[in-house]
Amino acid sequence: IGLSVWGTATMRTGGDDIAEALALLGVQPVWDGPSRRVVDFEILTLSALGRPRVDVTLRISGFFRDAFPNLIDLFYNAVAAVAALDEPPEQNPLAAQVKQETQLWQQAGLSREESEVRSRYRIFGSKPGAYGAGLQGLIEAQNWQDEQDLARAYINWSSYAYTGTSFAANSYSGEGVAAPEVFEERLKQMQVVLHNQDNREHDLLDSDDYYQFQGGLTVAVRALTGKNPQIYFGDNAIPENPKVRQLREEIARVYRSRVVNPKWIEGVMRHGYKGAFEMAATVDYLFAYDATANCVEDYMYQGVAEAYVFDPRVQEFIQQKNPWALRDMAERLLEAHKRLLWQSTSQETLAQLRAIVLQAEAVIEGKSLNYRP
Repeated sequence: IGLSVWGTATMRTGGDDIAEALALLGVQPVWDGPSRRVVDFEILTLSALGRPRVDVTLRISGFFRDAFPNLIDLFYNAVAAVAALDEPPEQNPLAAQVKQETQLWQQAGLSREESEVRSRYRIFGSKPGAYGAGLQGLIEAQNWQDEQDLARAYINWSSYAYTGTSFAANSYSGEGVAAPEVFEERLKQMQVVLHNQDNREHDLLDSDDYYQFQGGLTVAVRALTGKNPQIYFGDNAIPENPKVRQLREEIARVYRSRVVNPKWIEGVMRHGYKGAFEMAATVDYLFAYDATANCVEDYMYQGVAEAYVFDPRVQEFIQQKNPWALRDMAERLLEAHKRLLWQSTSQETLAQLRAIVLQAEAVIEGKSLNYRP
């Protein structure tokens, strides 16, 4: 399993994502009673667990890396402890993988200690001082040819391994080590990509971070294995009733409940320029999720075209308040067709989108000519 972990969500939940990752490993935290702080962990036996352990790889955000070195240390130590268990490979795939990789790294010339450390890498992120996942610039500028470009960018941006401090070897010192070959090996073994959301204040089409982390991880796995992993989205907004949906289901839920909801459209139209910007951003994020995770149906592209671009009243509003947003939405929808993400559309629809691009460009040019500093 590949799990994205963010620092802000960790602050809000008190560490739900790390708790889930530990549980998948078959490990539970140990709390100090008076302070309620996590001070250690204990390994559950296979009989108590009642299932095989799961090999978990974390893709942490830059803020998580900066804010929670203690949790990096805790999880890495848990991985090392589980890897040291003498259990059948089918019950403990992590230990089997670590043992196999340790031998391979030794054959490649590394010491046993270095080989063991590298084989236990399960926490990856951007290089120290860097943030994000490397896809936003490519998507926004249309500066990519195929999904291999997106996968390479994500891997390059995400392949620093973090080990905490207790098990840091030699000069590693827990500061992050460039390990693209190890990260790629983790991606090749990955069968499930999971991202959790802990609140209802926004959704996965409200921010570029969702497609960058979950979509980026998905496209990287697909590029290296030739097939899509299982992609899930965890809805933990109600802790007493968490839900896990397939990503396609979550995209469809957000599409119906917000993206083309007339009440939402009416609401953002009260915010003028910013409201039009939010519509355009939603189209961008829908497109980007499809480019990375192949999770958007054709009817959704048609739906946003009709709701945002073709609707006379909405089009007039955007044309007046933010013609750049109207142009960008029409161009993004045309790009979706060009990249074969939106296939079942008519030539009439495409011609209408091209006409709207030209119309918006004319309005933008007129605003520029009339501008007086």
